[in-house]
Amino acid sequence: MTLTFASPSDNSVPLHVIAQPDLDDWVKDQPDAVQNWVTNNGFTGAMGQTLLVPGTDDAPLYALAGYGKPAGRARKRFPLAAAAEALPKGTYHIAWGVPKDALETECFGWLMTGYAFDRYASQSPAKARLVAPDGIDAARLEVLAKAEALIRDLVNTPASDMGPEQLQAASEGLAQEFGASCSVIAGDALLDQNFPMIHTVGRAAAQEPRLIEMNWGTTGPKLTLVGKGVCFDTGGLNLKPGASMGLMKKDMGGAANVLGLARMIMALKLPLQLRVLIPAVENSVSGNAFRPGDILTSRKGLTVEINNTDAEGRLVLADALALADEGTPDLVISMATLTGAARVAVGTDLAPYFTDSDNAADALTRAARKAADPVWRMPFHDPYEGLIEPGIADLDNAPAGGFGGSITAALFLRRFVGDSRYMHFDIFSWQRSNEPGRSKGGFGQGPRALLTALPEMLDL
Repeated sequence: MTLTFASPSDNSVPLHVIAQPDLDDWVKDQPDAVQNWVTNNGFTGAMGQTLLVPGTDDAPLYALAGYGKPAGRARKRFPLAAAAEALPKGTYHIAWGVPKDALETECFGWLMTGYAFDRYASQSPAKARLVAPDGIDAARLEVLAKAEALIRDLVNTPASDMGPEQLQAASEGLAQEFGASCSVIAGDALLDQNFPMIHTVGRAAAQEPRLIEMNWGTTGPKLTLVGKGVCFDTGGLNLKPGASMGLMKKDMGGAANVLGLARMIMALKLPLQLRVLIPAVENSVSGNAFRPGDILTSRKGLTVEINNTDAEGRLVLADALALADEGTPDLVISMATLTGAARVAVGTDLAPYFTDSDNAADALTRAARKAADPVWRMPFHDPYEGLIEPGIADLDNAPAGGFGGSITAALFLRRFVGDSRYMHFDIFSWQRSNEPGRSKGGFGQGPRALLTALPEMLDL
């Protein structure tokens, strides 16, 4: 798996990226032999189409990459990656045709064509390497690509090899790589140190529930990232149907995404104090599983009525968010594969998020567009607060009716944050089919947009 740019070399092949509307103008400026070659080989500039133009020796004169039409490019995240996946093995440099404002996005997409999840079977990622063009921050893009690969690997790994223990090991390995500290509270120690809901959700599993904490940096604003680490979700006693359980290895996608964002922050040495909190559990079924109708007391002291054991992610996040708030951070961000309602609202490609700060939302909107990491703002709609108040307890973990499910889940989480600035992401973290630069499986949603927005949000 190669996620770095190729070293500049004299034998890299010039790549001409040709949009369909520009093909005729490009062709008429070429020698007759090239014009005939392009015509006879049926090259039209369609997205993903490639053609090597022969030179006078064994090396090609240059390569052509179809860039399609503007309407087609608007439907793809990384249009040039379609051609990168089709080019033969070799080293290429962009000689013509990529708009300057799209260059970094297209180069990142090209890097990600080299990703393959090959832990269990050999795979065939793209073999075309790219020389970093002038005008981009190549080192930064390589950092982003490595973080994205981490996210994908963590989400793609099945729960048999990515339980709470293995998620802890991945966190410790990342901390060690960047000189961060990492500590863990596991098993009954969670009760001793007042994390009752993390313990309750995870106590039925073979691997003990745990709270993983990583800290890095000693100066600058305080940023705390909280990621849902439900390594597998059966639904508990409110058992999911088989069709809904099939992808539940990805229910730790929030944890994977905050670890990916943490990797970016540490590798790029952002001037801030980073704290990462991951409640890592498996929501299993056994004789000591928590039950519908139970009432739990959280770390914050709020009581929670359990109306559905399949709404467990917000429970473990609640204890972690209460701890996050106790540290008086400048910003708390939670990320979680939390609700199906979010998918109904915006589909699988957008990362919906909640914030009370218009300034933060504006910064994130601009950053998401620049990073090709689309997000969509959702409301912390205060009139829905009553929906999460059951009367018998302070809060309801699964309000009846099903309406506004992503909003009521976000409102539930906000109750545990107090006065800290708070932003919550309800992500899917799964690519349902192969797309250019995005292989089917786990993927990051939100980290690149957040990384780009953080300097403005935290005055870095």
